[in-house]
Amino acid sequence: MRWNRSVTVVGVHAEGEVGQVITGGVLPPPGATMFERMAYLRDKDDTLRRLLLFEPRGAVNHSVNLITPPCSPDADLGLIIMESRFYVPMSGSNTICAVTAVLETGILPMHEPETRLTLDTPGGLVRVSASCRDGRCERVTFRNVPSFVLHRDRNIEVAGLGTIRVDVAYGGMLYAIVDAAPLGFAIAPAEARDLVAVGERIKAAAVEQLPSVHPENPEIRTVNQTLFAGPLAATAAGRTARNAVIISPGRIDRSPCGTGTSARLALLHARGEIAQGETLDHVSIIGTHFQGVVEGTTATGGLPAVTVSISGRAFLTSVGQIGLDPADPFPEGFTLPDTWFT
Repeated sequence: MRWNRSVTVVGVHAEGEVGQVITGGVLPPPGATMFERMAYLRDKDDTLRRLLLFEPRGAVNHSVNLITPPCSPDADLGLIIMESRFYVPMSGSNTICAVTAVLETGILPMHEPETRLTLDTPGGLVRVSASCRDGRCERVTFRNVPSFVLHRDRNIEVAGLGTIRVDVAYGGMLYAIVDAAPLGFAIAPAEARDLVAVGERIKAAAVEQLPSVHPENPEIRTVNQTLFAGPLAATAAGRTARNAVIISPGRIDRSPCGTGTSARLALLHARGEIAQGETLDHVSIIGTHFQGVVEGTTATGGLPAVTVSISGRAFLTSVGQIGLDPADPFPEGFTLPDTWFT
């Protein structure tokens, strides 16, 4: 075996969504902040993402997380999230995957019954509480970066759909949020292909017609994903609803999506449809659950915002190495539109 590069990767899924975690073989990229480190990889050295996510070593259906020392003295660990097409400031499912991996593999010490730690992400500091028992991380709850609404009840024109109503909210990524029912969707597994096709068209239209820029970091700009929102129903603890998030270049998040849940909570709170302290039981297209709570109100760049906590589970699936033979004709991988679509 003659590899000139080797990366150790732990396989993890959070309620069905795969977020592999790099635990060895990669040095931290340069940068004084985690956002600068992310931007360096995005703009100057994208080889790691391509190596691990593109074929023939990777696939379109997962993300990869790079663990680094933190930039902030208030944090325990740095986290850079690489999705199929983008580097994103924050991801809830990937946070849950990364925390579970670093505790169960011993990168950070596990304390039972609760381990507290702080992640330094490109989107900001994320406070984490992990419920632990018998050497296992049973549940991860994190307080997300502030979430807020940028556009409410806006009409956009979408090819093949006509005029539809869209909201744009931020929960660590920027989401175009649309009601699923008026578009004929129940958010059922059999609808997955159609949800992807429609969701990507909605996102493209929202990017063009609803300019969206984070008020405190202008480098966080443009809509990343579409969230199809199912109808709300009352529960003893608050509300429940299904949802499906479309991740470019064209697939559905298998989990209920942590940053999408945060964005939806910001919108529901702005509309008066959920109160502070109530729980949103957000259900994915495959029937898995995240619990989200509006913990309090704040402001971001002069905009009303909420602080949100998200809770979910992750499970380790594998530990292995990914390597690169120096004679391999695809050192940075490739994509084909039969699965990557673009």
